[in-house]
Amino acid sequence: MGQQGSSANRKRRIGLIFGGRSGEHEVSLASAKSVIANLDHEKYEVIPIAITKTGAWLLGADPQALLTAGQDTQPETTTTTVTLTGDPNVRRLIPLEGGEQLRENGALDAIFPVMHGTTGEDGALQGLLEMANVPYVGCGVLGSALGMDKEKMKMIFQTIGLPIVDYLVYRRHEWERSPEAVMDAIEQRLGYPIFIKPANLGSSVGINKAHNRAELEHAINVAAEYDRKIVIEKGINCRELECAVLGNDEPIVSIVGEVAASSEFFDYNAKYIDNKSEITIPAAIPQATAEEIRRQALQAFLALDLSGLARVDFFLEKETGQVYMNEVNTLPGFTQVSMYPMLWEASGIPYSELLDRLIELGIERHADRQRNRTNR
Repeated sequence: MGQQGSSANRKRRIGLIFGGRSGEHEVSLASAKSVIANLDHEKYEVIPIAITKTGAWLLGADPQALLTAGQDTQPETTTTTVTLTGDPNVRRLIPLEGGEQLRENGALDAIFPVMHGTTGEDGALQGLLEMANVPYVGCGVLGSALGMDKEKMKMIFQTIGLPIVDYLVYRRHEWERSPEAVMDAIEQRLGYPIFIKPANLGSSVGINKAHNRAELEHAINVAAEYDRKIVIEKGINCRELECAVLGNDEPIVSIVGEVAASSEFFDYNAKYIDNKSEITIPAAIPQATAEEIRRQALQAFLALDLSGLARVDFFLEKETGQVYMNEVNTLPGFTQVSMYPMLWEASGIPYSELLDRLIELGIERHADRQRNRTNR
């Protein structure tokens, strides 16, 4: 890694990017707080970089302070507005709008993005980091984009033969032009109950369950506020199961866990606010079912060209025992009560060691990309 490479006599400098222009901004702050607390500070010098809801990059921002304040600004004395240099050989943060030149701690060995949702998890940030030639944790541009877009993800699942529940997708302009025709088609194809989701968002933001036409209309209007594509999925009577994947070309899969939501489904409130949802690890399911889920998780991870990490979510239909693939999450939550670190903890990889492995995987993938020829 040239002059920015890690040497035996210093800690690795890890830029932790969090926040962002997303409906999952607050979830990202909570994840960043947890990652900072669990990174081994004997090994790493953590460089916190908050991205505000307006898109500014703040060096030195404290996620806990931002959570407490309920806003994404801090006293000017504690933060510097920065950007990545355009020189791919430097990997350094540079100040904007004046300010003192950053010291050597601007040079980064890797970036750990804890950015859930749009612009952070959908390939946008990953593309910027690729251009800047900075190693980073997690999936690349293609895998991130596919893992965020529920429509394209489902299309790939269908292509490789993974079972999914029936669904429809509409663009916002289709809905706004012919809402009655759209609802007629949904009712005829899927019936009720159904789930309505923005195609490109996570943490259950913008998701609603509809039991009738009035609820359907409201739910589509809500989803359309968050994305130009709206996914409508058939509701089934099921258990929600999850497993975690870790690795690059030869990934491994955790044991399977189960989430029993405190509300009618595992929505944002159930995930992050009321603390009443029940998590069971390992899930009380037959061994054959667990192995099938782990097999499908690995198949989905490789088919979507993912790397580093992903949490893979499934439905287990209660009446039939049929396993359905739900979705992958390429930057899952990293709080102490998030499923991804909990699943690995139960599988024998403690949180701090998990972070070590993720950083190594990001650096490993970057080194592999450097082998590619960029000229004739």
